[in-house]
Amino acid sequence: MGTLRERKKADREKRILSAAVHKFRANGYKAARIEDLAEAAEVSVGTVYNYYGTKGDILIAIVTMEVEEVLAEGQALVDNPPKDPGEALLALTLCYYDHSLNYLTKEMWRRAMALSIEAPDTPNGQRYAALDAKLAQQVADLLRRFQAQGQLASDLDATALGRVLFNNLNQSFIAFVTDDSMTLHDLRTVMTALTKPIAQLLPKLTS
Repeated sequence: MGTLRERKKADREKRILSAAVHKFRANGYKAARIEDLAEAAEVSVGTVYNYYGTKGDILIAIVTMEVEEVLAEGQALVDNPPKDPGEALLALTLCYYDHSLNYLTKEMWRRAMALSIEAPDTPNGQRYAALDAKLAQQVADLLRRFQAQGQLASDLDATALGRVLFNNLNQSFIAFVTDDSMTLHDLRTVMTALTKPIAQLLPKLTS
């Protein structure tokens, strides 16, 4: 009985998020109304508020859904990376970028970032920061993979370098979502150029 209840709850939540993605993308995050996405999800407004207290909560839930899927794709790459560390780093970065607009528009990303910056100590701010931390950790995990293979020095602080590399790719992503004229192709081109000197340094970080 409990399992059926949980399935129904998960289905309702999935419908709410799917409707929110559609309404936020079609009407813009600011213009979209809870009433409209409740109707699209075929649930009551009260049901939406049972799951999410604010529209911002819904947006961060969509970001979470996005990042969790990205992490799953990234993990497959970490488990079986290209042989060259530089190529592997670029592949992981582009994996993140290529998935970034599946659910969210640039406007939605800007709103989510604003929520995390304006109220970092709120649950939403902390949740956004935790997602960034998971992505940075995955970059570090990729470096550890090459350490285990003897392609990077064993005493290299993979966590610290992973954070530096993530900050680099994240800053480029912020520039991308704040510039509506910049295409995903532009972002890939910029990041490929920025990764090239890093790729040249990585083989030198050996024991």
